[in-house]
Amino acid sequence: MEFLIALVVLICLVVGFEYRIRRPDDVVVFEGKKGLAVRTGRFYPRHFSLPIRRTTHSMQMTVDATAKGNLEIRVKIAATVAASLEHLAALVRVGGWSADAVGKAGKEIEALVQGFVKEYTEQFGIEELSSEKIHASLNQKVPANAAKFGLEIISLVILSFEPLNTQISEALRQQEHARILEQTESLNQKARIASAKAKLKADEEIAALENQLELKNYDLKKSQLERESVLASLRVDEELKRNRRKLEFDKEELDMLRSSPELLMLTPQAARLAEASQGLKNARTVVSLSPQDVAQGSDLLGMFQKMLSNALDSYRSEKKTKTKS
Repeated sequence: MEFLIALVVLICLVVGFEYRIRRPDDVVVFEGKKGLAVRTGRFYPRHFSLPIRRTTHSMQMTVDATAKGNLEIRVKIAATVAASLEHLAALVRVGGWSADAVGKAGKEIEALVQGFVKEYTEQFGIEELSSEKIHASLNQKVPANAAKFGLEIISLVILSFEPLNTQISEALRQQEHARILEQTESLNQKARIASAKAKLKADEEIAALENQLELKNYDLKKSQLERESVLASLRVDEELKRNRRKLEFDKEELDMLRSSPELLMLTPQAARLAEASQGLKNARTVVSLSPQDVAQGSDLLGMFQKMLSNALDSYRSEKKTKTKS
């Protein structure tokens, strides 16, 4: 019984000493029948497994390179890498069977980046180089080659780029300053041109709108004049119709007087003459007609005078008869 208890205690001690709990940020690698594999369980034997941190590993490097003409330059680069789960075998091959495999592989990445920077800068003159161009070149080459070391490039940044010669550095700064001023002036001129074009376009649109307004006002005035012309024509037509009816009425009245001369006694002129003749017993009656009366014609005047003379003679004879009686 004591032997069994001791055996159980021994087994517990061995298990407690050998097995570890896998942390969430660890990738536990072990060597299986088909090569390296990843343990997915919560516990793992530490002497037969390799825990690799999945956290990122940051590094900075300073690369002293040369441009065309053997001009020395200095480039400072910052990179962040992490273990690539798809290339764990390459990571173990480069970094060894060690928990610090990512850091060891990162050293190889530093050497790789330095070589790429020197290779690129030697192809161009110092005035042709810039941080953006170096960064673009590294982004094309480094990520593909990092997989060979079992790493994944998280970020790659160019911190600075400058010539080691201070005179060249000052000349480049002046050149960049002049370029910025020229670009700024060019943008200002373009802005002025754009503003002038916009003002010209606005003036053209305003002129076009004003022209349309004038055309509309002209159309309205034309319509108003046409309506006034139509109304004036209607007034003239109505006036002509009234004048024609008046002439027809005067003609009918003249025809009636011609056919019945005794009706002249009923006219206002005859009544006025009769009243005037009553105050002149022995005087000769003088008939005077106004220009409006003359307008009725000489025939009507003669007829009226004859009828008026007959009426006066009849009136006098009747008065004498009454006096005798």
